[in-house]
Amino acid sequence: MARVKGAMMTRKRRNKVLKLAKGYWGSKSKHFKMANQQVMKSLTYAYVGRRLKKRDFRQLWITRISAAVKMHGMNYSTFMHGLKTAGVEINRKMLAELAVNNEAAFAKLVELAKGANA
Repeated sequence: MARVKGAMMTRKRRNKVLKLAKGYWGSKSKHFKMANQQVMKSLTYAYVGRRLKKRDFRQLWITRISAAVKMHGMNYSTFMHGLKTAGVEINRKMLAELAVNNEAAFAKLVELAKGANA
């Protein structure tokens, strides 16, 4: 049976890792072993970061809504409860967008929530 040598696939695999490590400082972009370690760590950070981004944006939206609602003499939790009671199904992202860019529409939602809470 013929002997199989893996040189081509090994080289392809190493070049793939080195391409991902392009721009890293010093040996981390030149030597395969160090580049491989750093690429694995970087990919882990990227995976975690994609999940943290969702948390961070939701927190930002809630902060913006809370600040806008305070200007109308209400707090965030009673506002959200009022919207839910009134049957308004609008997500926090869109509420934050309205609070920043369309204050008149947001003020109507606040009045609707106040009416539902009363």
